Amino acid sequence: MSADRVTALSLCWRIERRDGVTVALTDHDRDLEVDAVTYRAAPGMTPSAIVRAEGVEADTMEATGALDAAALTARDLGAGRWDAARVVMFAWRRDDPSAAPIPLGEGRIGEVEMRDGTFTAELRGAAAALARPVTEATAPACRAQLGDARCRVPMAPRRRFARVAAALGEAVTLEAGEPVANAYGEGRLRWFGGANSGLESVVTASAGATLTLRHAPPFAVEAGVLVEVVEGCDKTIATCAARFGNAINFRGEPYVPGIDLLTRYPGA
Repeated sequence: MSADRVTALSLCWRIERRDGVTVALTDHDRDLEVDAVTYRAAPGMTPSAIVRAEGVEADTMEATGALDAAALTARDLGAGRWDAARVVMFAWRRDDPSAAPIPLGEGRIGEVEMRDGTFTAELRGAAAALARPVTEATAPACRAQLGDARCRVPMAPRRRFARVAAALGEAVTLEAGEPVANAYGEGRLRWFGGANSGLESVVTASAGATLTLRHAPPFAVEAGVLVEVVEGCDKTIATCAARFGNAINFRGEPYVPGIDLLTRYPGA
């Protein structure tokens, strides 16, 4: 490729968050219009060398840039709003706008590190999914997720909206109580208002109207904020049968002897 064509190339990123927010950036010193999308100038954004493997090795890349108040902020990165966001990267010829973009990589944001006003984000390519286990291991606990295609428990009646009465650290008290004991344990709490809007929190346990979250919300919680609480499951056969009446779809092996078989008996 000749030198004049190289200097006419600009790198472009399109980052799509899971909540639908999309940010388009370019390393050029001016905004670019590509396929009806405006890529905002972000000259401080620099990618590492892109490793494209011919085999089944996962494609990897890192992008480093300055935290920008209008785009990527430390507040949002720290809160996890950009976790697993889809990233599409390509090169575009400014001297020939009719030319098709040159694809360079696509994947999901992995680990993010912030230091001294800059951030470094790892981009995991689509081949990274091949690193996951192919087969499942036997276990007493259910391997399905409550409400998924294997579990088949209807989730519509198990999702409820409520207002927050008070919040302190990991403890969140709602204005409405739970339908059964520990109904929201191992469930989810989705924030629909306040500074945490759009984020999710994992619920470890619930008692009455009080939920215990795995981690405290990233931002302060005001009373009256609207949330959605989704019931959870402890993945035991007893809960599956008694509470959900769904033992026929249980995806575990609670009665298969394990390596602790000898220690279950007195005197062992």
